[in-house]
Amino acid sequence: MQKSSFFKYAALVVLAVTMCSFTQQAAAQQKIGYVNSEKVLSELPEAKTAQARLEGVVKAWQEELEKMSKSLQTKYEDYQKQQSMMNDATKQTKQKELVEEEQKINQYKQEKFGQQGELAVQREKVMKPIQEKVFKAIEKIAKEQKLSFVLDKATDIPVLYADPAFDYTYKVIDLLKRGTK
Repeated sequence: MQKSSFFKYAALVVLAVTMCSFTQQAAAQQKIGYVNSEKVLSELPEAKTAQARLEGVVKAWQEELEKMSKSLQTKYEDYQKQQSMMNDATKQTKQKELVEEEQKINQYKQEKFGQQGELAVQREKVMKPIQEKVFKAIEKIAKEQKLSFVLDKATDIPVLYADPAFDYTYKVIDLLKRGTK
């Protein structure tokens, strides 16, 4: 009886060693590379052209914003100089005008530079085709070099390419739907 349990134990050890060997071989076959996407974009002529176009648009918006701010500043200084000679109704009217103008400036900033603003929309429109071109090039290089994963050295998006063979998303979803015990 003890002999048979010894053989079972020995068989389990041999099986475990064999499995570790296969796991190490599989891990050794995975190759990982990285790309500096900022460097790629800085060298790509289309990206340089797109960036210059965006900078031109931003410059025009900043000039308009500066003009609006100077106008508000001038009106505020005039109000301060004349305030002592105004009656209460006129003061309130002028104050209301100043507040409204300041709100217009803030609204302009939000429309142009906010997270959902025109700059974000323009950047997306101009850069998306370039990014797609870069991602296709990365995928092509990854496949040619037999890379399992390509990481990005320059951004918060760490994985630029992942071999679908290593995607365990649906296994995780399946396990979660079945419930873990």
